[in-house]
Amino acid sequence: MIPSSFEYMRVSTVAEAIDALRHDTDAKVLAGGHSLIPAMKLRLSQPSKLIDISRIPALNFIRDRGKYIAIGAATTHGTIATHKTTVQKLPLLAHAASMIGDVQVRNMGTIGGSIAHADPAADWPAVLLAAGATIVVEGSTGVKKIPASEFFVDFFTTQLGEGELITEIHVPEPTVGTYRQAYAKFVQPASRFAIVGCAIQFELKDGVISNAHVAYNGVLACAFRDAAVESSLNGQPLTEATIENAASKAGAGSNILSDNFASAPYRAHLTKIYTKRALQSCLA
Repeated sequence: MIPSSFEYMRVSTVAEAIDALRHDTDAKVLAGGHSLIPAMKLRLSQPSKLIDISRIPALNFIRDRGKYIAIGAATTHGTIATHKTTVQKLPLLAHAASMIGDVQVRNMGTIGGSIAHADPAADWPAVLLAAGATIVVEGSTGVKKIPASEFFVDFFTTQLGEGELITEIHVPEPTVGTYRQAYAKFVQPASRFAIVGCAIQFELKDGVISNAHVAYNGVLACAFRDAAVESSLNGQPLTEATIENAASKAGAGSNILSDNFASAPYRAHLTKIYTKRALQSCLA
């Protein structure tokens, strides 16, 4: 497995990266490389140039900006899993990051690279949908802020345009003590990707659920929120009966993925199981 020949360019600023992309439409951005390099080795991707953004300081940070936490696109999964700010204020993200791959993957892979690649089995897309995140994108025409609910379009397809670069992810900071969050997944043992994953966030006041976000990965061609499950939770008490009813709504519809790891009917079944497990973890 040998990739086709390519140029390599390391940049030190976002402006340099955008300029390089503008001048070579066949170039690809390299961050952690855990998705791009295997694709290149199989020659599924044959970029003319790799633009290495991994050492741009302006893309590697986690900052509390008051109403939201900003995470730089080149921040690694490992950093998100252990950083004081995410552990204390965004436990959903910290927990999900700790479940990605193995130690080597978490120490090299980046959140921006994962969501730009948009593998339907990747963890971040569903987690960011549940968290109500916004993706900040920069290109030669300026800066755009795209809600996660609009960013993921189809199989390995996003709203990221030609010559654009993800620079930050903004995640609203849930009010401490009033929100419940969870992420549960059925793991493919070799890759640690999700055969089915369910990310949940909701507000709980006086024992009643509101503002429920329930998102899935590994089920359809891209991560998505399930309105039927969400509506079955909103306005209801957090009880086993509510959880059973919500889980029964999951996995409905057509176009469920089928592959060597799980057939469509089995995935639909797993969707119900992991919805229930995620919700039950919120009972504690």
